[in-house]
Amino acid sequence: MIEIDARKMVRAADVQAASAATLAGRLPARAEKRALGALATAVASEKVPAAISHVVLAGFVRTAEFLAIAGFGLFIWAIYVYPAEGFAWRYVAAILGIATAAIAAFEWAEIYDVAAFRSRVTQLGRLGLAWTVVFLIALAIAFFAKFADMYSRFWAATWFGGTVFLLFAGRTMLSSLVRHWTREGRLVRRTVIVGGSKAGEALVDALKAQADSDLAICGVFDDRSDERSPPRIAGVPKLGSVDDLVEFARRTRIDLLLVSLPITAEERVLQMVKKLWVLPVDLRLAAHMSRLRFRPRAYSYIGNVPVLDIYDKPITDWNYVSKWLFDRIIGGLLLLAAAPVMALAAIAIKLDSKGPVFFKQNRYGFNNELIEVYKFRSMYADQADADARKLVTKDDARVTRVGRFLRKTSLDELPQLINVALKGNLSLVGPRPHAVHAQADNQLYDEVVDGYFARHRVKPGITGWAQVNGWRGETDTQDKIQRRVEHDLFYIENWSVLFDLYILARTPFALLKTENAY
Repeated sequence: MIEIDARKMVRAADVQAASAATLAGRLPARAEKRALGALATAVASEKVPAAISHVVLAGFVRTAEFLAIAGFGLFIWAIYVYPAEGFAWRYVAAILGIATAAIAAFEWAEIYDVAAFRSRVTQLGRLGLAWTVVFLIALAIAFFAKFADMYSRFWAATWFGGTVFLLFAGRTMLSSLVRHWTREGRLVRRTVIVGGSKAGEALVDALKAQADSDLAICGVFDDRSDERSPPRIAGVPKLGSVDDLVEFARRTRIDLLLVSLPITAEERVLQMVKKLWVLPVDLRLAAHMSRLRFRPRAYSYIGNVPVLDIYDKPITDWNYVSKWLFDRIIGGLLLLAAAPVMALAAIAIKLDSKGPVFFKQNRYGFNNELIEVYKFRSMYADQADADARKLVTKDDARVTRVGRFLRKTSLDELPQLINVALKGNLSLVGPRPHAVHAQADNQLYDEVVDGYFARHRVKPGITGWAQVNGWRGETDTQDKIQRRVEHDLFYIENWSVLFDLYILARTPFALLKTENAY
């Protein structure tokens, strides 16, 4: 498999190689207001539930089955063997060893994918056979090693038979759940084809021909006219242009973008990537019709269709679970720890000026969704600027005495822990969410920095890589907002839990530098 560095492909001509912020093409200003055609609007308006990760689901099933096997073995030992023989490590070792071997055997039997979960007959047959083989091998080892008499035969027989019942019952319920989730659309990858004509038609036909595909093709988007790209491609409707696709993906869940243009059409592929890389989706270039062939390892596959990886959606599968748990657990603990300070700040705000304690502001969140962010009110209530059309500057007369201290120390941001721990629309660490109408040099941020919306491919955060590197506070110039975006994109491309911990550890020291905080 190869990774195409699309950031280099879309680098703006007037920016040097160190700039990561201008590595993509520009979206139309206020892209969220773009009008879609009637059919695209109807498709985007359909209720679509959140997706369930295949990787995470398989991981949970593995864990549950290991616990079921080991737990039932320990249960039988505890109620039958322990009262007579007392504690013995040999039973614990046998239980853990056989449970581990069973999970490995199930993996070898290929029953830890969604296709197997759907089929009761296939998974139950393979499951029963694998468990029987593992247990027979364990019995053979005990017999030839001459320590079979060290274990209770009743315990072994009951453990084997009871585990078969538990596994079969669990898999039967799992099959029903998976079928239900599939019908709901939780276990399908909502896919859009970019590019029509013969290449797009061949791609759709190839995807539809797959026997057990997890793709749900929502539509085709193509910049060409109906004469060159018909309204329906292999039965799939054309929903609009590539610019329409950017807005379409903002309104509904899209998991995979498949570009059907030939690899040799370098200029058109480049134009597509420049527009699409800002979306939080997997982006692939289909190579099914290309005469240019790479080594087999250069490709990944969607069924039998070879593709080249352009971009992966950031922070997915177990990474998403890790970050979600990190935010909820650490964020909740920090909210509890900060409660006394927040109470004192609330009292000071009420004593200093009239108005509410909290200031709520609409900001851009994940995938350009508008979210309501909480802050302590730092301005006079009648002069609050909810749209941030005018940035706060040094000695700004709109800021109260208490507000000046809160802003200088960033204590006004503490209520955002509510967004993290309770509402879940912010992370502890991520690109800072900007106000909708925030400006630099009298221009909206997305008009100043090409690829600005690429920072919204992940959930925004209270603190971030830009902030701990000195880019906090006023963003009154193009260079300041550009530097922030550069650091935000670096964070997205290099995310890890350890990186989040490192940024959190540096945040208190970054707050000591208050020269840019007004």
